[in-house]
Amino acid sequence: MVAAAITVALAPRAPGVANPARVRPGTVVRWAGEGIEWCATGEKRFEPLDGACYYPVDLLRRAGPLPLARGRGGRRETTTVQVGKFDYPVQKLTLPRHMVELSPEDLERVERENREMARLWTLEGPRRFSLPLAAPLDPLPKGGRFGSRRIINGRTRSPHGGTDYSAAEGTPVLAVADGTVAMVADQFFGGNAVFVDHGDGLVTMYMHMSRVDVHEGQAVRRGERVGAVGSTGRATGPHLHFGVRWRGARVDPALLLGAPEAIPALD
Repeated sequence: MVAAAITVALAPRAPGVANPARVRPGTVVRWAGEGIEWCATGEKRFEPLDGACYYPVDLLRRAGPLPLARGRGGRRETTTVQVGKFDYPVQKLTLPRHMVELSPEDLERVERENREMARLWTLEGPRRFSLPLAAPLDPLPKGGRFGSRRIINGRTRSPHGGTDYSAAEGTPVLAVADGTVAMVADQFFGGNAVFVDHGDGLVTMYMHMSRVDVHEGQAVRRGERVGAVGSTGRATGPHLHFGVRWRGARVDPALLLGAPEAIPALD
């Protein structure tokens, strides 16, 4: 799947300073250039990738300015992008009542599982991936619903933080890049789930699987089978929920599955 290309042109200004651009929450901003030495947002500094800085913008980041920086030739260059308002479509679902109105026991379980996942979003280590990522299914069907504001049984819920791909039960699910299996879990919402750490803060997640074929701590290679499509957890039918966290930010997986040139760019 290749995301639509969006390029934000910047008018000329003083050296090292760029004009602001507007971006969508849940996206990734690419700032390319010759001789980039480092990239940064706030106090966090990271390495460029293939001649560009990549800045993930969390799906739930509030509208407002987001300052970016990079180093070239010993100089610090800065720009500010404006994060726009949350503008994703509404998705209405009807699910069994017990899966929406949780019992105290189920709520405690969900909160525990959220804490277990949260520790993964701060993982750091050497980068073990390149862009674009490989597809988690082969062939990759049309997917969607990232960012959808969900109304379940008439009540507003959190937006959808991944992409859903409908596929037949048992279809192999593949690792999208080299990495290490950081967690395997049977979750209330996600069912049989696998989380893979690819370094540089990139964690991919594969949910609702009918089976899991890897174990925690296992090294996996790009294209290696990690499980099979299923409908475990809170699911209405067989499909793969594929999610991406990059440096803690929930971002649209489609942006990393397509050509890097399709990622919103600053010129």
